[in-house]
Amino acid sequence: MLQGSLFNASRDPAGFVYQPDFLSPSEEDELLREISGLEFSRVEMRGVVARRRTVHFGWTYGYYARRAEPGPPLPPFLLPYRDRIGEWATLDPASFAEALITEYPAGAPIGWHRDAPAFGDVIAGISLESAARMKFRPYVSPSDVTPRLRRDTTHEVELEPRSAYLIAGVARREYEHSIPPVASRRYSITFRTLRSR
Repeated sequence: MLQGSLFNASRDPAGFVYQPDFLSPSEEDELLREISGLEFSRVEMRGVVARRRTVHFGWTYGYYARRAEPGPPLPPFLLPYRDRIGEWATLDPASFAEALITEYPAGAPIGWHRDAPAFGDVIAGISLESAARMKFRPYVSPSDVTPRLRRDTTHEVELEPRSAYLIAGVARREYEHSIPPVASRRYSITFRTLRSR
């Protein structure tokens, strides 16, 4: 069942599902301990270094080449959470072939985007340490964007610490999402399926 506040009290975009308290406080603490030992890399796109940092498992994504390639295997500490996500999404957990851990320091945003087309129809996320607001708006191809085209946020949901979400269907294909600058450090774990080849 969709939780969170959305504009016009709408449950759209269809395919977005939110679950508060997906993790217990002790599970969150355990994940944060494991994450603290990881080696993060900076994100650079079109010559600009983003404020967030990432670690990829299963598959990596080249932001310049816009290609996914095989990467290091998912570490054992992520597997129980991937299993739980798979059960919740009613998918084989192994179909979540990629795990991306992102560190957002205070003030770090992520701009409007759809997850890379190399990844499949279901994306799952887990929020850790602090809250963030996820915004949605209908996706428009860059070639169709004009100065007169008004592009407003149509839906918002507060992603609380220890919550999880699924993006699938219409929400995956027809919407893009963003997160405004976070108030304090936040981590997210994103599990993604691969597009059928």
